[in-house]
Amino acid sequence: MKNYLVKPGSKVSFKKCDPDGKRDMPFGKGKAQDKLRDLVDELRKLQSRLYAGHKHRLLIILQAMDTAGKDSTIRHVFTGVNPQGVRVASFKAPTQEELDHDYLWRIHSKTPAKGEIAIFNRSHYEDVLVVKVHDLVPPKTWKKRYSQINDFERMLSDEGTTIIKFFLHIDRNEQKKRIEERLNDPKKAWKFSEDDLKERKFWDNYQKAYEEAISRTSTVWAPWHIIPSNEKWCRNLLITSIIVDKLKKLGMEYPKPAKGLDKITVK
Repeated sequence: MKNYLVKPGSKVSFKKCDPDGKRDMPFGKGKAQDKLRDLVDELRKLQSRLYAGHKHRLLIILQAMDTAGKDSTIRHVFTGVNPQGVRVASFKAPTQEELDHDYLWRIHSKTPAKGEIAIFNRSHYEDVLVVKVHDLVPPKTWKKRYSQINDFERMLSDEGTTIIKFFLHIDRNEQKKRIEERLNDPKKAWKFSEDDLKERKFWDNYQKAYEEAISRTSTVWAPWHIIPSNEKWCRNLLITSIIVDKLKKLGMEYPKPAKGLDKITVK
């Protein structure tokens, strides 16, 4: 898993990142799916302790190019967890009310409370990605945001939030294949948007924007992981493994029962 962690201070180049990931896998798809089922069950148990203990917070950030599988990742990785303790926040284009505030205003209220897992489907990183690629704000504005984001995440970490950030890495050919699947499969056609084609024209610009954003915001307190995502089973296995490993390190236990429970009789 350490192969996918972006070390703080390192410079990211996607040319050095394999979007398939299969060559690093010690087993094939079949065994990987068996392993994933075990990990998902382990995640369910860990999340139960997190929710019951009401001490820790977990924030998971998913960023990716269109069609890389953010929704699918959430569906496969978090199947079976207690929905009371998990919230998903999807950040679309900001509303007028949101634009009237600072760019982190809409983000902060969606961060996890004690005992919760919050999953961001896109996030505050859109404000150093889309705004940069499409020149929505002046460069002097978005250039300041890298350090502001680091400070924001540092504050969340200092207040007890564990942060894990994932970039789902696919190549351009895989995106083409997935867009074509949406066009040709009636069961997937509802996912198709002409905006996907418009944004695809800016592929190279987005790749550069992501490289810079990840390079400048992978920190000790909020590290990025670049996850090979051409193979969905590989993506799901790696992300689940990383989350389970991180939760295990929190050393969570169920709260101790109140005194005197052994003397209570239910009639």
